[in-house]
Amino acid sequence: MARFVNREDELGLLESWWGGSGARMALVWGRRRIGKTALIQQFAREKPVVYHAGSRRPSVDELRVVSRLVRDELERSIGDPVIRDLEARPFADWDDCFDTLALVSQSKPLLLVLDEFPELVRATPELESVLRSFWDRARAKTKLRILLCGSAVSTMKAIQQERAPLYGRFDLSLRVDPFRPHEAARMLTRVKASDRPMVWGVTGGVPLYLEWWDQTATIRANLRRLVTTPGGSLLTEGDYVLATEGDSGDLARQILFAVAAGRTKYNEIAQVVGTNPSRTLDNLEELRLIERVVPVTELRRRTRRSTYRVADNFLAFWLGIVSRYRAEIDRGLGASVVGPIIRDLDNHMSACWEEAFRTHVRRLATEGSIPDVVGVGSFWTTGSDSVEIDAVALAGDRHEAVLVGEAKWARSVNGGEIRHALEGKVTRLPRLSADLEYAVCAREKVTNAGSVRAITARDIF
Repeated sequence: MARFVNREDELGLLESWWGGSGARMALVWGRRRIGKTALIQQFAREKPVVYHAGSRRPSVDELRVVSRLVRDELERSIGDPVIRDLEARPFADWDDCFDTLALVSQSKPLLLVLDEFPELVRATPELESVLRSFWDRARAKTKLRILLCGSAVSTMKAIQQERAPLYGRFDLSLRVDPFRPHEAARMLTRVKASDRPMVWGVTGGVPLYLEWWDQTATIRANLRRLVTTPGGSLLTEGDYVLATEGDSGDLARQILFAVAAGRTKYNEIAQVVGTNPSRTLDNLEELRLIERVVPVTELRRRTRRSTYRVADNFLAFWLGIVSRYRAEIDRGLGASVVGPIIRDLDNHMSACWEEAFRTHVRRLATEGSIPDVVGVGSFWTTGSDSVEIDAVALAGDRHEAVLVGEAKWARSVNGGEIRHALEGKVTRLPRLSADLEYAVCAREKVTNAGSVRAITARDIF
């Protein structure tokens, strides 16, 4: 079993939720493979817990399984529970289940985890209403904690909307996201620092994908095994993500391929897919598969200068590179195409590296190294004299630029030369701090760095 790392913030929020008074209800959600179950299991250690994962069984079968789990947990944690024989008389319905758990947790908290909650709702469409009715009549009389978990974004979003039965009843709504660079690094301790960005750029920081990576093998060997072998884990995972994420079927797939192919503006996407993509784009944004990007200085989210990008590194890699070679890989030419894939990775990694740099700047701001920051992002202008800046940190009420930086996907760069180029670009920013700082980022080394903040993969990862 893999060692559990990271998720300190998420565990802290869950522990605070658990420590509250009275009955409590929480929602944990996020895309598949992201580690929700591992997080919940880590949180539930040493706690009295009934953990049940829905699996599209008929309601009567789900309840029979839950009855067995409740019986086993109460025998373990209480010893001789004063309730009926749940083997002979399993729960008749969900009301029966909830009422029984409320009864046995009147004096001490008991955690009920309903994982894959959308699957339970499919089997019992009235389940949300049943839970609401129970909660409204019983929460004042019990210390039961109910944690609902799921991956189907449309269902998990709908549960929280104003007209939904459970609206306003959650004490915590926690979305679980992929690992950021410094978090992924804690799973890559045997990979040298300058290679960790490549692993993160391929796996997208998804914990399960990072587990698949052999840290004792080369990047080529890992790609050969995971990507260019028929049935390879990351090769088939692209199909799995496209089939399961977004809850929008073929439309989500079309949008992702369109954005990966360079159709990054809303009108371009709509023209390619032939319909209004707004709702599906919103779902893909919720899953962090797609990101709407605007210049950091733009206060309006719906600016005409907004564009879309595939935000998930793995999916961008799979759509932009792997899918082009998929037919040949399936025909057995994986050994031949691994070389071209590695050469294509440099173009893919340029955008990943820039985002890793911006994430690091945000981390510096959070830690107080760059004070009073209110926004970090990229900046660009259009037209014949357009400029681009990889990272701009804005601070204070006036949103002054306090740091600007460039990230180069190269092992070594000249910091002085890049600063000089940046000095020409910053004149296009609306407001500059008198103490404007320049940052330069390279994989291994920044030379001539006396006048810049030098950042390398060792800092970010």
